[in-house]
Amino acid sequence: MVKRSELLKKIAEVAAAKGLTVTLVRHGANHDLYRVGSLRVTVARHNEIPEQTARATIRGVEAL
Repeated sequence: MVKRSELLKKIAEVAAAKGLTVTLVRHGANHDLYRVGSLRVTVARHNEIPEQTARATIRGVEAL
């Protein structure tokens, strides 16, 4: 399991390395929606996020 704050920090690091910004689009009941460049990233509002979900999210941002 990965802490939500660590996942958001890693997404911000990857985005910064690519010259992109991370913008919060909206808070939802169970997920928050962020925009990284042209990509919409959904992050669960749980304290801990499964490892596979976190890796897939980071891979999506790295693919930009």
